[in-house]
Amino acid sequence: MKIGIDARFFGIRQKGLGRYTQKLVENLEKIDPVNEYFVFLQKDNFEEYQPKNPNFQKILADYKWYTFGEQVFFPRMLYKYGLDLVHFPHFNVPLLYFKRFIVTIHDLTLVHFPTVKNSTLHPVFYWIKFFAYLAVIRAAIVRAESVIAISQFTKDDVIKKYGPAIKNKTVVTYEACEDFCMFSQRNGQEILREYGIIKPYLIYVGNAYPHKNLDRLVLAFARAFGERNDFQLVLVGKNDYFYGRLRKTVQKHRIEGVIFLSDVSDYELDSLFHCSVANVFPSLYEGFGLPPLEAMSKGVPVISSDHPCMREVLGESAHFFDGQDVAAITEAMARIVSDVELREDLIGKGYNQARKYSWKKMAEETLAIYSNKA
Repeated sequence: MKIGIDARFFGIRQKGLGRYTQKLVENLEKIDPVNEYFVFLQKDNFEEYQPKNPNFQKILADYKWYTFGEQVFFPRMLYKYGLDLVHFPHFNVPLLYFKRFIVTIHDLTLVHFPTVKNSTLHPVFYWIKFFAYLAVIRAAIVRAESVIAISQFTKDDVIKKYGPAIKNKTVVTYEACEDFCMFSQRNGQEILREYGIIKPYLIYVGNAYPHKNLDRLVLAFARAFGERNDFQLVLVGKNDYFYGRLRKTVQKHRIEGVIFLSDVSDYELDSLFHCSVANVFPSLYEGFGLPPLEAMSKGVPVISSDHPCMREVLGESAHFFDGQDVAAITEAMARIVSDVELREDLIGKGYNQARKYSWKKMAEETLAIYSNKA
């Protein structure tokens, strides 16, 4: 079977979606000696992927996401290779591609949070783009041979939104975290000093989109540690419009001890995780929630919002709080800092929870879906 994979998101620079695509391709290489794969990449990540299986070949498809070129020229390229099946690891399936495909839905954040605050666009252009996205998502889910959801929560969410008719073709394949540590050659304390981290700290890793709930997080941090001034809150994410807006919130409320970090390497992030007191994840909506699972794999206790997806993925290995309640976040942060026994208990449970997930297993389950469509 000739299988195409839209890997234009390939690589860790594209966050969770990029990591999912990368791990899917790399693990399929290890387990599938039979099928022939065509891996489509953009110019920016073309050299990042080097095939290690002779049945895999990479193809330059330099069409940016969510553009006219993606919708018109990319499907022409796909037709050219006579593919039996194409896997789109995101909802942006070209409307003009009419052959067999499967799609992975990571979450329906865009559908549930249709607010201009999530965008830097003028409101008129935002709503035009928003309704175009809705049309593309619906078409992808309805037309797909199979829909892959990365958690049971996401599967249920998709079925609730798009109807029971898609239930039988929707399959859950969980993501995973790395099963190894990437220790920096530099001493962890040296890295902390370089970033201005001079006190014990809690760490958050991820973007600052409104549903990530970081406004409440910094306000809760101020309540828990503002008067004590003996703790810091380290926020690691891309320095974009949303983090810029969060900085203004911190300045407005004169909150001390908040450290903003961007362009942090995986090696440095490993050290930042290891040296932290705990990982805090206040998100109000997730399709999987990879950062806290990665923290657990590195021996870091986790406190998290009690969103259904986070309870599904983290099980009993995290201390949960109501993400809508600043007082509840404050209480959770204060407790994780003061309760040594709780931290030790969560560390042990966290290691066990992280081991339940595997990128290889995800690839094996995905390959089974391909095979069922042969």
